[in-house]
Amino acid sequence: MSALLDSLAAAFHGDDARQRAQLDVALRDGLPGPRSERWKYTSLRALERRSFAVPAAATIDAALLADIPGPRLVFVNGQFDAALSHVDALPAGLSVDAGAAAEDMSAADPAVESDGDAGTPGDDVFARLNAALARQGVRVHVAEGVRVETPLQLVFVGAAADADLAWHLRHHVALEAGAFLRVVEHHLASGAHRHLDTSVLRIDVAAGATLEHARVQRAADGATLFTRTAATLQQESNYRRVDLELGGALSRHELDVRLAGDRAVLAAHGVLLAAGRTHLDTRLGIEHLARDTRCELVWRGIGAGRGRAVFHGGITIHPGADGTDARLSNKNLLLSATAEIDTQPVLVIHTDEVQAAHGATVGQPDPDALFYLRARGLPLDQAKRLLTAAFCREPLAVVDDAPLREALAAQVDAALEALGG
Repeated sequence: MSALLDSLAAAFHGDDARQRAQLDVALRDGLPGPRSERWKYTSLRALERRSFAVPAAATIDAALLADIPGPRLVFVNGQFDAALSHVDALPAGLSVDAGAAAEDMSAADPAVESDGDAGTPGDDVFARLNAALARQGVRVHVAEGVRVETPLQLVFVGAAADADLAWHLRHHVALEAGAFLRVVEHHLASGAHRHLDTSVLRIDVAAGATLEHARVQRAADGATLFTRTAATLQQESNYRRVDLELGGALSRHELDVRLAGDRAVLAAHGVLLAAGRTHLDTRLGIEHLARDTRCELVWRGIGAGRGRAVFHGGITIHPGADGTDARLSNKNLLLSATAEIDTQPVLVIHTDEVQAAHGATVGQPDPDALFYLRARGLPLDQAKRLLTAAFCREPLAVVDDAPLREALAAQVDAALEALGG
């Protein structure tokens, strides 16, 4: 067994049989190797040789959160920090539990309910480890018909420590019929570190409800993150989200969405900025199960330095899902000769009477546009950043709230500015 799995297994405690079973399957199957199609472009060889310790209480400078208003819940190194959180005046109909025990959510992810025999062994190892080891998480519930206009901020901070740490969090967001909620999810760094963070978020959007969700990942340069979001959309529900992957050493996000009710709508957009030696891996699994459902997936990737971005956009239209309209666009820019982008759009259709389109491109900034800007006095680096910033704007259009959209755009601009020359 690898040093990674040894150290994580040593952190297991308790007598929950379901969690023990998940750990046993993870240890039996081990980590996915190069023969796993789902992990083909993401090597775990360096990670499997590392060991991680269990986090203890940590403190951070509150100034790090100065631009994040309430209501907010803050976790530092996987531990809930009540002093930095602000949930005193929640709107009526919105309930939040930041100290929720994760054990009863361990079966929320369908991918880890089997015994691991399906597919390539080890494909779901981090979801299984999370199901076995998570002890904390956030529960968010919005009552029927309630509209929560002020965004709920979920903040996860990795703080510097004397050792490399690993933590595991498990969350659940549920909207009842006709409800509305905005959630902004932050992954931040307080000092340099090389910690490991696994998280699973389950989302249930009931009939006629709307969830707007922004996720900003700006982890430390040495951090490793494995994240899975599993959402189920019921009749005439609406889920709009944008992901900004801007940091970390290795970050993999699996977004699985089931459009289970007629006329459910998904808009999932994102920006992947792989700079330095960052490795970003995003995997979409969108399933259309009901009639007249729609999904729009707009993703933009940037490769700079020796960064690598991996994107898999999978859409499956199941039998009976007539009237589906599914569209995927993944465009990518290479800003250096040493960066790499791997993109794989996949469309599987099992029924008639659908509209579906998917496409992916990898290229460099338009030389004519660069010439135009340089002819007007802009240096080459500034011209590239201007074009690249404009390239990243389209995914942000999914955010209806103008102040939030501008704040997200500022984060992208700051990350591009940090690329320098």
